[in-house]
Amino acid sequence: MRHTVLLVDDDPRVRTGLRRALRGEPYDILEAGTAEEALEILGGASVDVVVSDEEMPGMRGTVFLKEVRERFPDTVRFMLTGKATLENALRAINDGGISRFFIKPCNSWDLAVSIRQGLQQRDLMVAARRLLQRSRRQEDHIRRLERTFPQITRVERDEDGAIMLEEVPGDFEQLTREIFRHLEGE
Repeated sequence: MRHTVLLVDDDPRVRTGLRRALRGEPYDILEAGTAEEALEILGGASVDVVVSDEEMPGMRGTVFLKEVRERFPDTVRFMLTGKATLENALRAINDGGISRFFIKPCNSWDLAVSIRQGLQQRDLMVAARRLLQRSRRQEDHIRRLERTFPQITRVERDEDGAIMLEEVPGDFEQLTREIFRHLEGE
């Protein structure tokens, strides 16, 4: 799956410089000149990372990144600013949930590495969420099977730790159908 990075800055020269710095990276790059334009892009495209300027006409970067955090929580967020203040940094971290704070002009290698790391972290979080959902579905199915076939999940072991099998009470054919129906649904 190819990732997408959105660069948000009102200065087209900055966007051009960032695009140039990131050429050769294994992701698609989109650009927006305002936070409002960026929100439109986010509403219609799957964006994995947003790199946003702080000082933009209309909506400030910290307000924009807070909105991104609320509406697109899986999107990794970075702040880029030419006027770094402690107040802006804290607001970006606390409200926008940013992963990194860059000062213009930023080191292009550091930005590229940070984006790669952010993408890896995002992919791991999405995969972990999927596994958790699958595990919960399987637990629910096991509970349903246990209600239909009591003690089907009970395991007895001998003194060596080997699993001892007993005859399963109930309709074995029905149990088999239930298990296959579950496996086909995965």
